[in-house]
Amino acid sequence: MDRLLLLVVVASVAGTLAHLVQRRRPDAPIRTGWSVPQQLDRQDFDRPDAPWLVAVFTSARCETCSSVVEVASPLESEAVAFHEVEAGARKDLHDRYAVEAVPMVLLVDAVGVVRSHHLGPVSATHLWGSLAELRQPGCTPDGCSAGD
Repeated sequence: MDRLLLLVVVASVAGTLAHLVQRRRPDAPIRTGWSVPQQLDRQDFDRPDAPWLVAVFTSARCETCSSVVEVASPLESEAVAFHEVEAGARKDLHDRYAVEAVPMVLLVDAVGVVRSHHLGPVSATHLWGSLAELRQPGCTPDGCSAGD
């Protein structure tokens, strides 16, 4: 009986110590994903008066960024401004909009609302399709109406 009592006391002390040690250790940070800006100041980018902006955030150290720029830059037209924001050249904009992951393509309307985004490599078909869908008549920041 003495052995059993000693075993219970030792187990209780060990359990209490383990619990105290666990409480002192901070939880590991949980990252649920990269943040994407919801709004941009169009004055920070080329042609702020254009109805649409395709902003591509890149980095010189990013291997896929140049291919994303090649896919996105042909979208430039009279109605669509294109602007590459390279981290080394425009660190201020990367910091201002808390861009931590590249390549990030933002499709932005005339008032600066980010209407769509692509993070990482994107095909020309997907990017062109996203912009075409947003530019349809009847589309608003909340989506497109059913008849369109």
